[in-house]
Amino acid sequence: MRIFLVSLLIGAVSLASPLLAASPAEEQVSEAIKAPSLSVVHLWAPWCSNCQAELKSGGWTKTVSENSNVKFYFVSVWNSGEDGRAVLAKYQIAQQPNVTILADPGPRSAGHIKQFAGLPLSWIPTTWIFKGGDLRYALNYGEIRFPILRQLISDSNSEW
Repeated sequence: MRIFLVSLLIGAVSLASPLLAASPAEEQVSEAIKAPSLSVVHLWAPWCSNCQAELKSGGWTKTVSENSNVKFYFVSVWNSGEDGRAVLAKYQIAQQPNVTILADPGPRSAGHIKQFAGLPLSWIPTTWIFKGGDLRYALNYGEIRFPILRQLISDSNSEW
């Protein structure tokens, strides 16, 4: 009986391990958001029309350049490992010193990730604001209104 239970436990751990393995992008972001400073994690894809609309509006370009003390992580998801750097460069985002561009290796089709850094991911664009490892705000469903994002960044930087 004891051998059976040990075998069952080993089998369960073996099956769960691949499901729990984080991508290098997820590991990097998970570590970075622990910093005492403010971090904005933006999950997006170059093919997504909502993500394209955000970029075309100039909101991301303005927000990134006006918040040089904030670290921005643009993580391309559901894009088969492509990071979308060329698209971000087109809007003068990739060149900013406070921007890190990453890509999750997952596919665009069925089987894409449904969580990132331990948080649910069901729609893109998704934007999260962290400070000191704490999630301050989560904007999970669609295009951002940039005046609101800038206010949330400001609020997150204030001492409560």
